[in-house]
Amino acid sequence: MADFDAALKKVIQNEGGYVLHNVSGDPGGMTYAGISRRYHPSWPGWAIIDRDGTAPPPRTMVAEFYREKFWRRICGDLIPCNAVAESIFDYAVNVDVPRAVKSAQAVVGAKIEGVFGPRTLAAVKEADPGRFLDAYAVRKMQFYASICTKHPARRKFLLGWINRTIRMTAAEVING
Repeated sequence: MADFDAALKKVIQNEGGYVLHNVSGDPGGMTYAGISRRYHPSWPGWAIIDRDGTAPPPRTMVAEFYREKFWRRICGDLIPCNAVAESIFDYAVNVDVPRAVKSAQAVVGAKIEGVFGPRTLAAVKEADPGRFLDAYAVRKMQFYASICTKHPARRKFLLGWINRTIRMTAAEVING
């Protein structure tokens, strides 16, 4: 089954590392290790950052956040192919779980409902990993392009999103 620690390592790299960021024009606002203060204001790590801006929250706190908010909701532990689980996980972190799941459901021909349940899991398990990753990448890029169409100021993020998609698609697929 897929390896959460390996997936988390890739997500953290894609999110810029264990660093506090505040990028102009980013709707997520301030982030730490990719955790958005705007979207996750009750994350306990913010209290540590606010109390002492130089002491980072423990990495275990970051890992538990990602495990609970994203990995478990995509059934990451039950997906047999690391590359597939990592791609869904990374997209869920970047856009949100329901959109990432709906995209996966569309790729595998499952009912599109935004919840990763037993039918979606079965369909993802049956899918050819390489084909899944390619089709999933196309759906991601279509969504990113639509963001830029609706919000031209976010075009500055497009190349980063495309590169992130390519990194996650280029993952090695060996024996699931």
